[in-house]
Amino acid sequence: MVPKPFLNRLVVASSNPGKLHELEALLAPLGIEAIAQSTFAIPDADEPHQTFVENALAKARHAANLSGLPALADDSGLCVKALFGEPGVHSAYYAGREGNRAERDARNNAKLVEQLRAAGDRSAFYYCVLVLVQNPDDPTPIIADGAWQGEIILEPRGRGGFGYDPYFRTQERGLTAAELSSADKNRLSHRGQALTALAAKLRGISGPRAS
Repeated sequence: MVPKPFLNRLVVASSNPGKLHELEALLAPLGIEAIAQSTFAIPDADEPHQTFVENALAKARHAANLSGLPALADDSGLCVKALFGEPGVHSAYYAGREGNRAERDARNNAKLVEQLRAAGDRSAFYYCVLVLVQNPDDPTPIIADGAWQGEIILEPRGRGGFGYDPYFRTQERGLTAAELSSADKNRLSHRGQALTALAAKLRGISGPRAS
């Protein structure tokens, strides 16, 4: 099998500005230029699957097909024990698809708090799968994942982050994800862990080989 060459430019298969900002910051130290799919007027791909990895793979192939570049896709979400893993792959649209992103985030968080108000156990984790494909038909996508443990609180704290971050209290410092600096969040988060694992795989692929 021919090893994949090291990548220095790829399209990010997301229109979520929070994810784009985080992935750009995480990829920059690796010398990889991240280009938003909106640069190519690529619409979001459908996410009909029930697993993070299937949705991420579908998004990566979609962006690679329409951009002609290698593509990196993230599928991530919040999994709550008391809700049997929900909102999970439905995290972005947990309370419906109407409105803009800020309005959806507000409704999602309101629904989450209401569902957990009487729960004794509010433990949860953020989960992220990253999929990198060289082309739309890449038979050997590179896949990496990460999980970030914490619990849901009923009152928001912090002004950073996006999505459920103001309600997700992390285990490491007792701060919510929205209270962490961008650098700390990128280091600790599910997305940061997944990218660290992906970077290790890329280094292994692109490392020295005997002639």
